[in-house]
Amino acid sequence: MTALPSVSDLPHVGSELLSEILDPARTALVLVDVQVDFVSPDGVIGQAGVDLRPAHTAMAQMARLREALKQKSGTICFLKVVTRDETDTDALKNLYAWRGKPGQHAICRADEAGSDYYQLVPEDGDLDIAKVLFDGFHGTELDAELKARGIDTVLMAGVTTDCCVDQTARSAFHHNFNVVVVSDACAAYEEILHVGALMALEKNCALLADTQTVLDTLEG
Repeated sequence: MTALPSVSDLPHVGSELLSEILDPARTALVLVDVQVDFVSPDGVIGQAGVDLRPAHTAMAQMARLREALKQKSGTICFLKVVTRDETDTDALKNLYAWRGKPGQHAICRADEAGSDYYQLVPEDGDLDIAKVLFDGFHGTELDAELKARGIDTVLMAGVTTDCCVDQTARSAFHHNFNVVVVSDACAAYEEILHVGALMALEKNCALLADTQTVLDTLEG
Protein backbone atom coordinates (compact mmCIF):
# COMPACT_ATOMS: atom_id res chain seq x y z
CA MET A 1 0.00 0.00 0.00
CA THR A 2 1.40 3.38 -1.03
CA ALA A 3 2.07 5.72 1.88
CA LEU A 4 0.18 8.98 1.96
CA PRO A 5 2.44 11.82 0.85
CA SER A 6 2.79 14.94 2.92
CA VAL A 7 1.59 18.29 1.65
CA SER A 8 5.19 19.33 1.05
CA ASP A 9 5.59 16.37 -1.33
CA LEU A 10 2.89 17.71 -3.66
CA PRO A 11 3.74 19.88 -6.69
CA HIS A 12 3.70 23.54 -5.66
CA VAL A 13 4.37 26.47 -7.96
CA GLY A 14 7.10 28.99 -7.25
CA SER A 15 7.12 32.77 -7.37
CA GLU A 16 8.42 32.90 -10.94
CA LEU A 17 5.29 31.29 -12.37
CA LEU A 18 2.97 32.76 -9.76
CA SER A 19 4.10 36.27 -10.65
CA GLU A 20 2.72 35.69 -14.15
CA ILE A 21 -0.64 34.63 -12.72
CA LEU A 22 -1.31 36.89 -9.73
CA ASP A 23 -2.20 40.42 -10.71
CA PRO A 24 -3.75 41.86 -7.50
CA ALA A 25 -6.22 43.90 -9.53
CA ARG A 26 -7.59 40.70 -11.08
CA THR A 27 -7.21 38.38 -8.08
CA ALA A 28 -9.65 37.50 -5.32
CA LEU A 29 -8.82 35.72 -2.09
CA VAL A 30 -11.78 33.44 -1.37
CA LEU A 31 -12.09 32.53 2.31
CA VAL A 32 -14.41 29.59 2.74
CA ASP A 33 -16.59 28.87 5.79
CA VAL A 34 -14.52 30.36 8.61
CA GLN A 35 -17.57 30.04 10.86
CA VAL A 36 -18.33 29.20 14.47
CA ASP A 37 -19.80 25.77 13.75
CA PHE A 38 -16.74 24.76 11.75
CA VAL A 39 -13.75 26.28 13.55
CA SER A 40 -14.75 27.51 17.01
CA PRO A 41 -14.46 25.31 20.11
CA ASP A 42 -18.03 26.41 20.85
CA GLY A 43 -19.39 25.29 17.49
CA VAL A 44 -20.94 22.00 16.43
CA ILE A 45 -17.64 20.49 15.25
CA GLY A 46 -15.67 21.72 18.25
CA GLN A 47 -18.28 20.48 20.71
CA ALA A 48 -18.02 17.05 19.07
CA GLY A 49 -14.40 16.90 20.21
CA VAL A 50 -12.79 17.29 16.78
CA ASP A 51 -9.21 18.61 16.79
CA LEU A 52 -9.46 22.16 15.45
CA ARG A 53 -5.74 22.95 15.56
CA PRO A 54 -5.22 22.42 11.81
CA ALA A 55 -8.07 24.83 11.09
CA HIS A 56 -6.64 27.46 13.42
CA THR A 57 -3.19 27.08 11.87
CA ALA A 58 -4.74 27.63 8.45
CA MET A 59 -6.68 30.64 9.75
CA ALA A 60 -3.42 32.32 10.76
CA GLN A 61 -2.23 31.95 7.17
CA MET A 62 -5.55 33.24 5.84
CA ALA A 63 -5.10 36.38 7.93
CA ARG A 64 -1.63 36.95 6.45
CA LEU A 65 -2.93 36.50 2.91
CA ARG A 66 -5.84 38.81 3.52
CA GLU A 67 -3.67 41.61 4.84
CA ALA A 68 -1.18 41.31 2.00
CA LEU A 69 -3.79 41.31 -0.75
CA LYS A 70 -5.69 44.19 0.85
CA GLN A 71 -2.49 46.24 0.81
CA LYS A 72 -2.36 45.63 -2.94
CA SER A 73 -6.04 46.59 -3.36
CA GLY A 74 -7.03 43.04 -4.21
CA THR A 75 -10.50 41.60 -3.66
CA ILE A 76 -11.37 39.69 -0.50
CA CYS A 77 -14.38 37.39 -0.66
CA PHE A 78 -15.93 35.62 2.32
CA LEU A 79 -18.15 32.60 1.77
CA LYS A 80 -20.39 31.17 4.46
CA VAL A 81 -22.95 28.43 4.52
CA VAL A 82 -26.30 29.44 5.99
CA THR A 83 -28.90 26.69 6.27
CA ARG A 84 -32.66 26.69 6.82
CA ASP A 85 -35.33 24.02 6.89
CA GLU A 86 -36.76 25.33 3.64
CA THR A 87 -33.42 25.23 1.80
CA ASP A 88 -32.24 21.81 3.02
CA THR A 89 -32.43 19.65 -0.07
CA ASP A 90 -34.05 16.24 -0.14
CA ALA A 91 -30.74 14.81 -1.38
CA LEU A 92 -28.89 16.15 1.64
CA LYS A 93 -31.49 14.91 4.11
CA ASN A 94 -31.65 11.53 2.40
CA LEU A 95 -27.88 11.12 2.47
CA TYR A 96 -27.70 11.66 6.22
CA ALA A 97 -30.73 9.48 6.86
CA TRP A 98 -29.24 6.63 4.84
CA ARG A 99 -26.07 6.96 6.90
CA GLY A 100 -28.15 6.55 10.04
CA LYS A 101 -27.58 10.18 11.08
CA PRO A 102 -30.84 12.02 10.38
CA GLY A 103 -30.70 15.67 11.37
CA GLN A 104 -26.91 15.91 11.54
CA HIS A 105 -26.89 17.99 8.37
CA ALA A 106 -28.44 20.85 10.39
CA ILE A 107 -25.38 23.04 10.87
CA CYS A 108 -24.79 26.79 10.50
CA ARG A 109 -28.48 27.50 10.95
CA ALA A 110 -29.67 30.98 10.00
CA ASP A 111 -30.07 33.34 12.97
CA GLU A 112 -27.98 31.06 15.20
CA ALA A 113 -24.47 31.79 16.42
CA GLY A 114 -23.04 28.77 14.61
CA SER A 115 -23.41 30.49 11.23
CA ASP A 116 -21.45 33.58 12.31
CA TYR A 117 -17.93 34.21 11.11
CA TYR A 118 -15.21 33.37 13.61
CA GLN A 119 -12.17 35.63 14.16
CA LEU A 120 -11.88 36.51 10.46
CA VAL A 121 -14.83 38.72 9.49
CA PRO A 122 -15.65 40.81 6.41
CA GLU A 123 -14.65 44.45 6.40
CA ASP A 124 -15.88 47.36 4.29
CA GLY A 125 -15.39 46.55 0.63
CA ASP A 126 -15.14 42.79 1.11
CA LEU A 127 -17.59 40.49 -0.63
CA ASP A 128 -19.80 38.49 1.72
CA ILE A 129 -21.61 35.63 -0.01
CA ALA A 130 -24.01 33.21 1.66
CA LYS A 131 -24.57 29.75 0.19
CA VAL A 132 -26.79 26.82 1.14
CA LEU A 133 -24.48 23.91 0.39
CA PHE A 134 -20.86 23.26 -0.54
CA ASP A 135 -20.28 25.05 -3.84
CA GLY A 136 -19.90 28.80 -3.43
CA PHE A 137 -21.11 29.42 -6.98
CA HIS A 138 -24.27 27.33 -6.85
CA GLY A 139 -27.32 29.56 -6.55
CA THR A 140 -25.28 32.61 -5.51
CA GLU A 141 -24.09 35.87 -7.03
CA LEU A 142 -20.40 34.93 -6.64
CA ASP A 143 -19.65 34.55 -10.34
CA ALA A 144 -21.31 37.84 -11.24
CA GLU A 145 -19.70 39.73 -8.36
CA LEU A 146 -16.20 38.52 -9.20
CA LYS A 147 -16.54 39.19 -12.92
CA ALA A 148 -17.99 42.64 -12.27
CA ARG A 149 -14.71 43.42 -10.51
CA GLY A 150 -12.59 42.12 -13.39
CA ILE A 151 -11.40 39.09 -11.43
CA ASP A 152 -9.92 36.23 -13.44
CA THR A 153 -7.94 34.42 -10.72
CA VAL A 154 -8.97 33.10 -7.32
CA LEU A 155 -6.78 32.19 -4.38
CA MET A 156 -8.67 29.50 -2.47
CA ALA A 157 -8.38 29.17 1.31
CA GLY A 158 -10.61 27.98 4.13
CA VAL A 159 -12.31 24.90 5.50
CA THR A 160 -12.68 22.19 4.74
CA THR A 161 -10.23 21.28 2.01
CA ASP A 162 -12.13 18.14 1.06
CA CYS A 163 -15.61 19.67 1.03
CA CYS A 164 -16.45 23.33 0.43
CA VAL A 165 -12.95 24.43 -0.61
CA ASP A 166 -12.76 21.52 -3.05
CA GLN A 167 -16.19 22.02 -4.56
CA THR A 168 -15.87 25.80 -4.84
CA ALA A 169 -12.42 25.49 -6.44
CA ARG A 170 -13.75 23.05 -9.04
CA SER A 171 -16.70 25.29 -9.74
CA ALA A 172 -14.42 28.32 -10.08
CA PHE A 173 -12.49 26.45 -12.76
CA HIS A 174 -15.74 25.60 -14.54
CA HIS A 175 -16.68 29.28 -14.40
CA ASN A 176 -13.44 30.12 -16.23
CA PHE A 177 -11.35 31.39 -13.32
CA ASN A 178 -7.70 30.52 -12.81
CA VAL A 179 -7.52 28.62 -9.53
CA VAL A 180 -4.66 28.63 -7.04
CA VAL A 181 -5.26 26.67 -3.84
CA VAL A 182 -3.12 27.89 -0.95
CA SER A 183 -2.33 24.54 0.63
CA ASP A 184 -1.36 25.71 4.12
CA ALA A 185 -4.27 28.17 4.31
CA CYS A 186 -6.76 25.31 3.99
CA ALA A 187 -7.58 22.60 6.48
CA ALA A 188 -9.61 19.43 6.89
CA TYR A 189 -10.47 17.53 10.04
CA GLU A 190 -8.39 14.57 8.90
CA GLU A 191 -4.95 14.86 7.28
CA ILE A 192 -5.74 12.14 4.75
CA LEU A 193 -8.70 14.15 3.49
CA HIS A 194 -6.65 17.37 3.34
CA VAL A 195 -3.84 15.78 1.36
CA GLY A 196 -6.16 13.74 -0.84
CA ALA A 197 -8.22 16.77 -1.78
CA LEU A 198 -5.12 18.80 -2.62
CA MET A 199 -3.82 15.96 -4.76
CA ALA A 200 -7.08 15.73 -6.70
CA LEU A 201 -7.36 19.48 -7.19
CA GLU A 202 -3.77 19.80 -8.36
CA LYS A 203 -4.26 16.96 -10.80
CA ASN A 204 -7.45 18.29 -12.34
CA CYS A 205 -8.15 21.99 -12.04
CA ALA A 206 -5.81 24.02 -9.83
CA LEU A 207 -2.29 25.00 -9.00
CA LEU A 208 -0.99 24.66 -5.47
CA ALA A 209 1.04 27.31 -3.69
CA ASP A 210 1.97 27.93 -0.09
CA THR A 211 1.28 31.13 1.80
CA GLN A 212 4.85 32.38 1.88
CA THR A 213 5.24 32.00 -1.87
CA VAL A 214 2.04 33.95 -2.44
CA LEU A 215 3.22 36.69 -0.07
CA ASP A 216 6.63 36.87 -1.72
CA THR A 217 4.97 37.11 -5.12
CA LEU A 218 2.65 39.91 -4.04
CA GLU A 219 5.58 41.79 -2.56
CA GLY A 220 7.75 41.20 -5.61
